[in-house]
Parts: sequence; structure tokens; C-alpha cells
Amino acid sequence: MSSLAVPVSDVRRKQILKILFISLLLDLISFTFILPLYPKLLEFYRNLEKPSPGSDTIFNRVFQGLNTYKNSFSRPISDRYDIVLLGGALGSLFSLLQAIASPVIGTLSDKYGRRRALLWSMAGNLISVALWVAATDFRTFLASRVVGGLSEGNVQLALAIATDISNEQQRGATMALVGVCFSIAFTFGPALGAALSNVTTVAANPFATAAGFSLFLIAVETIYLYSYLPETLPMASAIHSSGETRVEKATPRQRTNSHLLLNFTHFIFVLFFSGMEFSLPFMTYDLFSYGSSQSGRLLGFIGLVASILQGSFTRRVHPLRVVQTGVAASAASFFLLGVLSTERGLYFAAALLAVTSATVVTGLNSLSSFEAGEGERGNKLGNHRSWGQFGRTLGPVIFCSLYWWAGRDIAYAVGGAGMLGVCGLVFGALKAPPGTEIKGTKVAKG
Repeated sequence: MSSLAVPVSDVRRKQILKILFISLLLDLISFTFILPLYPKLLEFYRNLEKPSPGSDTIFNRVFQGLNTYKNSFSRPISDRYDIVLLGGALGSLFSLLQAIASPVIGTLSDKYGRRRALLWSMAGNLISVALWVAATDFRTFLASRVVGGLSEGNVQLALAIATDISNEQQRGATMALVGVCFSIAFTFGPALGAALSNVTTVAANPFATAAGFSLFLIAVETIYLYSYLPETLPMASAIHSSGETRVEKATPRQRTNSHLLLNFTHFIFVLFFSGMEFSLPFMTYDLFSYGSSQSGRLLGFIGLVASILQGSFTRRVHPLRVVQTGVAASAASFFLLGVLSTERGLYFAAALLAVTSATVVTGLNSLSSFEAGEGERGNKLGNHRSWGQFGRTLGPVIFCSLYWWAGRDIAYAVGGAGMLGVCGLVFGALKAPPGTEIKGTKVAKG
């Protein structure tokens, strides 16, 4: 395994990690503001653009399509899920756009440098959130989500930067930093967004206060990155110094795990896991009549446990063992969700889901980074993220269709069987790259 062309001192590495942590936290808190607002936000647009003779708004066309899909099931689906389905459709659209954009953003960062690519991504984020602030109709809000989906590159570029400044032994702990940011943001961001939604400053857009504060956070993050983030791509630094625009071709390297295998593992895992995530509100409502507050507490519990695990287990254990632990926990949670009948059982399954959230994607990102050379990290990590986003695009539609057609027990049994297949890939096919072992730990051989 190759190391950095220009080794990064521990002091410099910690400085850059601090910049990454603060910027990612600002970005992800801003990103999570909107999550608890979707139901009320979409209800606002539905009431604003009520169907009337001759009306042909984008909202009404989308809503009619979703109702046609919902009515195709033999089991009746409560109208209370209309807004949830619309929110899921918007989430799938965002993931699809991310799947398309991620490889492009990654390749551009390999050619022009991480810093420049990240700042351009931030410009797109600023436009996206500004559109949300001005979204007095659904068309403008939809445009904000499209722009955001095509420009959001902060997470993958943070992973590329983390790879640039770490060696193989440091990689797992460095990648876990991104997971910690996710866990913290998903624990506190939605609550802050919900609180700000109760403050109305613009009558035409009741959510302008939350959107405005989100825009403020993104603006602060952009200024912070412009002021303090150095370029971490060795090639880009050399190009900048020489004034040349040509990027040398990456040196071929021997792979321990092919990128195709890692990407497929990421895709199939996210396909099943995201479908299960999206089905949870339906399942908890059917079994326990959960409302938004109870669902919020459940998600907060998952986020809290995941944060603790990210800061302890995930950053100290080899990424392969981290992934193995996470997929095993996920398979167990699927089977448990299919048969549980008490809230105690639900929270035990949620604890298993927290283990999965804290481990699998972070570990797979680390394994993918091990296999990428200096001149291709942005592209390879972008492709890896793209496969996961394709899984997140398809998972909710496929899994919830199965949930409504066949019922909870069969849907989660199928999901559990699929996750056992993922376990087969992780335990049977993935291997620990030589030289990546963390001192004092042993790694199970693939």
C-alpha cells in the first residue's frame, strides 16, 4: 500500500481534521433541519395548491401519480401516509441526483483539487438553501431540492480529504470522524429545525425562519472553508506551483478488494437498509400508534447510541471488522422487526440499528479508500458513494411495496435474508488489505 507523496505531520493533520469536523457539523446540521419539517411543509404546499378544475400544478401531478401507485395495492393504505410517500419520493429524487453527481464531483476534485471542488459545491448549496428560503410555492421548493442533489459534495470530498491526510493505520479513525458528525447532526439538527419552524417571520413561507438559519450556517461554513481549508491533494498542489493544468495518470496498484466488489456490497446493503429505515414509521404506527414525537424519540435514541459507538468502537477497530459487526447487527434487527410485539423489543431492534448506522458505511468508505491511488481517490470514493445513493433511490420503493403487498412479517423476513446475503459478501469475499492493521488488534480473514 502506498503512503502520501508528502507525509502530513500530526499537528497539520489534526488542524485539517478540526476544520473538517467543524465544517461537516455545520453542513449536516443544516441538512437535517428539513427532515422533521417534511410533513408540515408538504401539507402547506398541498393546502396552497389544492386541486381545482383546470389546475395543473407540478404538485398536483406528482400527488396524482403517488395516489395511483398507492391505490394499486390490494391492501388499503391510509391517507395519513400520503405526505410520507411524497416525502419519500423527494428523498429518492435527491438520492438519484446524488448518484449522478457524485462521480463527477469526485473526478473534478482529482483534477482541480479538493478545495476548489468543495467551494464550488458550497456555492451550489448556497443557491439550494436560498431557493428554499424563497419557496412560496412547491415548484421553487422542488428546484431547491434538485439543485441541492446535484451540488451536495461535502461528505464525499471530506472523505477524500481525510484519505489524503491519513495513512492506512489512521484511516479507520479518520473516516469515523465523518460518522460522528452524522450522528451528532441527526441527534440535534432535526430538533433545532422543528423548533425554528414554530417561528414565523414570512407569512408566504412559514418555514423561512428555519430555511434562513440553514442558509446562515451554510454561509458561515463556506467562509470558514475559504479562509482555513488548505489544498490536500498532492498533485493539485504540485500543479498549482508549476502552473501546469495536466494531471499525471495514477500509478496502477494491486487491489486487495476490487472496487466493483466494494461498490456492489455498498449498493446491496443500502438497498435493504434504506428500505427498512423508510418503513419504520409505517410499522411503528401500525403496531404502537406512534406519532411524530414518539418517532423522534426513537430516532434520537438511535442517533445517541450511534454517536457513542462512532467515538469508541468504530474509530479503534479495523474497518473490515467494523463492517462485519454492522451487517451482522443489521440482519438480526431485520428478523426481530418482523416478529416483535412490544416497545421493549422495538428499542432493542433500534439499538441493533444504531450499531449498523455507526459502522457499515464508515467501514466500507475506509476499505474503498485503501484501494484508491492518490490521483483517483476523488473518483473512486465518488463512485462508491454513487452506488450507495442508487441503493437509497430504489430501496424505499421496493421494500415498502413488499411491506404493503405481503405484510410486515414477510417483508422483514425477505429483508433479513437479503442482509444475510450481504453478510456472506462481507465475511466471505472482503479481505483486510496488507499493512492496514491497527496496532493491538486482529482482523478476521475474509
